[in-house]
Amino acid sequence: MKKEDYLSDEFLQQFESGEELNAFLKQIQKRGIEKLLEGELDAHLGYTKNQKKNTTNSRNGFGQKTIKTSLGESQIQVPRDRDASFTPVVVPKRGSMVDGIENVIISLYAKGMSNSDIEEQIREVYNFEVSSSTISRITDRISNDIVAWQNRPLEPLYLIVWMDGIVFKVRENSKVINKTIYIAVGLRKDGLKEVLGLWLGKNESASFWMSVLTDIKARGVEDILITATDNLNGFTDTIRNVFPQSKTQICVIHQIRNASKYVVWKDKKEFANDQKAIYAAPTRQAAEAALVDFQHKWSDKYKYAVRSWENNWEDLSVFFDFPIEIRKIIYTTNLIENLNGKIRKYTKNKLSFPTNEAVMKSVFLAVRETTKKWTQPIRNWGIVLNQFLTIFDDRLKL
Repeated sequence: MKKEDYLSDEFLQQFESGEELNAFLKQIQKRGIEKLLEGELDAHLGYTKNQKKNTTNSRNGFGQKTIKTSLGESQIQVPRDRDASFTPVVVPKRGSMVDGIENVIISLYAKGMSNSDIEEQIREVYNFEVSSSTISRITDRISNDIVAWQNRPLEPLYLIVWMDGIVFKVRENSKVINKTIYIAVGLRKDGLKEVLGLWLGKNESASFWMSVLTDIKARGVEDILITATDNLNGFTDTIRNVFPQSKTQICVIHQIRNASKYVVWKDKKEFANDQKAIYAAPTRQAAEAALVDFQHKWSDKYKYAVRSWENNWEDLSVFFDFPIEIRKIIYTTNLIENLNGKIRKYTKNKLSFPTNEAVMKSVFLAVRETTKKWTQPIRNWGIVLNQFLTIFDDRLKL
């Protein structure tokens, strides 16, 4: 917060020089930071100084630390615990107070809290005043991180890339309209998942996906073995135009949802079971036989639902070309839908966004929070990798 935000002329007249004022502010800041640290230790131990101890861990005096802030260097006392397990957030190890409080604010913002909610939370938890304007300035710095992240180089090859869109309400020209965040997630050769990027456009379309794929290619992607998408009209042809060798699998879950829209409630369970007999079949031949039975049973009653399976069959059945372990990964976009669910959870408090920048900032932070846990290869990675090496031995090199 700038000095002029909270210092009146009358107050400033008490000081004969800028040095005196700065020294006074540094002392106030020092006391405030030390109170914040004491509050953090209370939370870490689970009890305050005046409460009965309920843990084997306890306070263990103080250590000295030099911090650098906008007011200059200060020496502060950092409380310690006997187990040495206390890691301050406000003043992180090998960091400054500014970095610590900014990380707290950004983390709260990423979890969907508004500026005013963050201001109140910081005040209640830390007894520390941070204005909404300061919070805005801190979160606005994320824009530079987004640009750097969105333009970073990518891997030359991804085994699978899942692609989907998620719709948000954004204000534009005094109206609130729907806009789509396009999301692509890649499976790398080490078995780890990676969000390749976020792109904001209007209604989801194959033509916009063309620009997304072109951007991915320009950032270094030379080949994608398999793509998993929804059944957006023209999407498969768009992918083949940019990555002609890629096998494209339409998401079966999307297909089931779209087909079931035509079905009345009393038939939904039976209709769903008959659809499952198709995609859960052990072989392509068995699936095609189940599809024929499905056509005979339901064509008269639900012509359009059955026709959607017929028209999309070539791209719906790609997963039958692969072993069962790979099939489970590619025939559905559940992975990216789970990511979308986390994004929705973090942004649910925002009914609409004031600008394109605001929605991108919120989604980027939600993705960053979610993907912190993406530290392990997917299940059965050793088996899956060997299967990919066998099938794509001419394109996949470790």
